[in-house]
Amino acid sequence: MKQIIIVVIRELQSTFDSLMAYIMIVAFLGFSGFFTWLYGSDVFFSGQASLQSFFAIAYWTLFFFIPALTMKLVAEEKKTGTIEMLLTKPVTDWQILWGKFLSTLLLIVIALVLTLPYYITVANLGKVDHGAIITGYLALILMSATYISIGILTSSLTNNQIIAFLLALLIGIFFHIIFGLLAGNLSGIPGSVFQYLSISTHFDSMSRGVIDSKDLIYFGSIIILGMVGAEAILAKRNMN
Repeated sequence: MKQIIIVVIRELQSTFDSLMAYIMIVAFLGFSGFFTWLYGSDVFFSGQASLQSFFAIAYWTLFFFIPALTMKLVAEEKKTGTIEMLLTKPVTDWQILWGKFLSTLLLIVIALVLTLPYYITVANLGKVDHGAIITGYLALILMSATYISIGILTSSLTNNQIIAFLLALLIGIFFHIIFGLLAGNLSGIPGSVFQYLSISTHFDSMSRGVIDSKDLIYFGSIIILGMVGAEAILAKRNMN
């Protein structure tokens, strides 16, 4: 655990030493704030104290932002050769990958914490379903963790950041859009399978205040598969 924490601190320092963290946070707050309060939303006029409009826009904003954050995590290390230096230290591939995973997730959590004034504002507008808002934030964190694991997987496949970004986006499109479309056009077992594979099925359920074990298993399974896949790729490279 100590090694993972060291990697987390190293990654966060590197991220905040560059403009990437600040650009991501400012852009996220700008997009989410604009579309939640000013454009396409009726938060002030709907008569309901809810953050559903924020969760809806954050659902899409994070989908595009996360591949940009993860594309360099392994690809840049491989291109510059610093991954070799890391692997010579008393730290395993698994610890390196989880350190990178947690540092990126922590950055997302920081961005979400900065939106808590939205929560406070909505709570002052009327009676609010605190449970739905809490599970909505949890859904955003789990969705982000899922896409981070996919991004780390694609970043481990190449030393080209653009390719890593496009691959992560392509895989994400299936979970974000295509599986849902297929589920809507198919019936029976195939329709049920694609509906379960669609990330919106689980995100929408949680953002409405429902926490089901199948949703947690879904997110957890993809996270583990992505991280195991990335570790397998690094391990194979180390043996060559």
